[in-house]
Amino acid sequence: MMEVLQLNPASIACGTVKLPGSKSISNRTLLLAALANSTTEVCDLLVSDDTARMLEALQALGVKLEKMNDTDWIVHGCGGNFPNKNAELFLGNAGTAFRPLTAALALSGGHYTLSGVPRMHERPIGDLVDALRQIGANIEYLGNEGFPPLKISPAKIDVSKPIKIRGDVSSQFLTALLIALPLTGKVATIEVVSELISKPYIDITLNLMAKFGVQVQRDGWQNFAIRANSQYQSPGRYYVEGDASSASYFLAAGAIGRGPVRVLGINRYSIQGDVNFTSPLGLEANQSLIDPKQLTYMGANISWGDNWIECSTLPGSTKLNAIDYDCNHIPDAAMTLAILALFAEGTTTLRNIASWRVKETDRIAAMATELRKVGATVEEGADYIKITPPAKLIPNAVIDTYDDHRMAMCFSLVCLGGVPVTINDPGCVAKTFPDYFNQFSRIVR
Repeated sequence: MMEVLQLNPASIACGTVKLPGSKSISNRTLLLAALANSTTEVCDLLVSDDTARMLEALQALGVKLEKMNDTDWIVHGCGGNFPNKNAELFLGNAGTAFRPLTAALALSGGHYTLSGVPRMHERPIGDLVDALRQIGANIEYLGNEGFPPLKISPAKIDVSKPIKIRGDVSSQFLTALLIALPLTGKVATIEVVSELISKPYIDITLNLMAKFGVQVQRDGWQNFAIRANSQYQSPGRYYVEGDASSASYFLAAGAIGRGPVRVLGINRYSIQGDVNFTSPLGLEANQSLIDPKQLTYMGANISWGDNWIECSTLPGSTKLNAIDYDCNHIPDAAMTLAILALFAEGTTTLRNIASWRVKETDRIAAMATELRKVGATVEEGADYIKITPPAKLIPNAVIDTYDDHRMAMCFSLVCLGGVPVTINDPGCVAKTFPDYFNQFSRIVR
């Protein structure tokens, strides 16, 4: 039988939460540490299904790993040359493992197969494979054209010409190329031939590559250049930031349920784009709601510290403000805005979210279906969603989560509307935040 979790009605959210490590940073850091030329101590690593798949893959490739404790690992880098040249890798539904490993292994001179769960085999990878084939990579589809699973064989790689890649499906394709190309030791250039989505995730990649000794020259968001003789160098020790996407659920709880709710492990200088979730969510203490230039604010109160962010309801407010917002730079945290729309006055429109369609599930369709269960009026398009809240939330809605961790975490917030809600398959949060519901239960009442 499917596991279910019933959340009781609540109206108050108040307390402090320590964030787990960022999934995006964790899996990038593990791969970069594995490719580096010496040992790296990776600290505060996210403990989740996705990072477990990356750790298993690296071990299968011959990378020596030492577990210090649940969140701290020692990675013995292989200097860009994986010891095992024959491996079968199962990567679950971990896009942050599947895409970068595809590119790195295509340049590694070995025989590899990469597969995942059925949903991973529905997530497109054709644009990345096409880009790698431009430089001679030998990659075959073992199922449907353009989708995993994949077979990778040794190939003669030539990066003398610019590599063209689309940027409007997933930024992970560009991330994969950027991480892999230094393995050639040659000058390499990438041209993005369409609008690049989720630019902050590319910033994460470039920042981490620099931490590991490889600087990428960037001309806007269309051209990227890798220098000759680039090699990954261990920084010795690297601390993974708290996950900014996970922070969004607790900050939203503070906006709905009076607060304050404080999240530890992140600050305004985070390298993660989803820290900008606070921009549409609310106001910092020294800002004014009546500034006509700031019409996108939902109307919560935001404050910051050296290692924390805090959110609460503005004094005297009873409802949030509806917004019309371009979510290109916060695609994951934007899902939380869709739930906040249930507590806003008027219709909220979230735009530029086409990437939702190719995530763990079709998140636009899934979000629209489940929001209607609690009474919202929803209009969905190819790259937008419009949400008008009901006068009263429908109690006892049973929310399907589609094996998508973010659907489960987002819809937990519905209980703060004073209604019970049932979450189907709550264990799917293990992908990024296994302890989420325990943490959430500690701050709501």
